[in-house]
Amino acid sequence: MKPPILMDFPESFETERLLIRSPLPGDGPELHAAVRESIEELTPWMTWPKEHRTVDDSEASARRARVAFLQRSELRMHLYLKGTDTLVGSSGLQGIDWEVPKFEIGYWCRTRFTGQGYITEAVRGITAFAFDTLGAKRVEIRCDSRNNPSVRVAQRAGFLLEGELRNNEVGTDGGPRDTLIYAMTSADACSRGLKEQRGRFANRPTNKSP
Repeated sequence: MKPPILMDFPESFETERLLIRSPLPGDGPELHAAVRESIEELTPWMTWPKEHRTVDDSEASARRARVAFLQRSELRMHLYLKGTDTLVGSSGLQGIDWEVPKFEIGYWCRTRFTGQGYITEAVRGITAFAFDTLGAKRVEIRCDSRNNPSVRVAQRAGFLLEGELRNNEVGTDGGPRDTLIYAMTSADACSRGLKEQRGRFANRPTNKSP
């Protein structure tokens, strides 16, 4: 197998309503606005939003994510409404094991866009991208057992609950957290026709304005 850093694949693709792309320099102001708008919804489940104190913090985050994307160590993706510079949220592929290969999908949604199906749409598109373009054999979603919106996304995207890890991590409240593990294999994706639902995974210019 090629070293991951030598792998070439698209840095952006589209679903019905979204442009999904790698983070880029200059994403900081819109990323910061989205995180600050959503801080109350994000902080019960994640610690990283507190790191976005300033626009520079968010810009640094986007640039680090860009480096990780080019290194193929983590593939964070920003979600934009098609034809705009409006950030809906972020998702992408983490916990990568290129030997299998397998991936974990993480995601969050900007508060004003919750309840409109954008994250489920993004997860379906990124899952198809993982199987169809990256050759994934397995894709996981892991979430706090109490995070009902995240659980619903996993279920709506067609992932199967494989198990629950009890007292697996320390939550943001300092107490033990149970982690649900949802997964989809390449065989699952084929049987459900997921690959036929994929977005357009053609290369696009990597500028901010689609």
